[in-house]
Amino acid sequence: MTKHFLLAIIVILIVYSCGQTQNKTHEVVYPRVVGETKFDSTKDDPAFKPCNELRVAQYYNFGNGFQYKGEKSEVNRIFNENFKTTEKKGETGYLTIRFIVNCNGHSGWFRIQEMDNDYKPKTFNKDIVDALFKITKGLDGWVIGETENESFDYYQYLTFKIENGILIEIMP
Repeated sequence: MTKHFLLAIIVILIVYSCGQTQNKTHEVVYPRVVGETKFDSTKDDPAFKPCNELRVAQYYNFGNGFQYKGEKSEVNRIFNENFKTTEKKGETGYLTIRFIVNCNGHSGWFRIQEMDNDYKPKTFNKDIVDALFKITKGLDGWVIGETENESFDYYQYLTFKIENGILIEIMP
């Protein structure tokens, strides 16, 4: 009987302590969904607004996953004509620019992730990042996401494969 009594006391104490609130100096706010982007006044243009910030679809939720007028070949053409760089040894890896396309076809809330060929964090040469970002931000042919005559916002991304500073491929 003593063992069961002690075990019951321990369980009660554990449950009680888990339910206790503690004084917190800050509150952790978790995203509603993995990959959710929130407005950041230090990075984002305040003029860009999602039509429904609470419901932003992922690019793979509709169509072929790439929604641009003229499709990917048009995006490739734009980058081939506008991304001018010279070979830069060691500037190899992947640079991803992820953003929201709102229900009006405008893009905003851009986020950049850089990694090496082993998918470890890397910082690319600023000129490369700035050039790719400027061209991406200037793309104005994003297709409006629509379902059942209702337009919606969606996430889109472009990943650039770079070898020694030369643009090799644009994905998806």
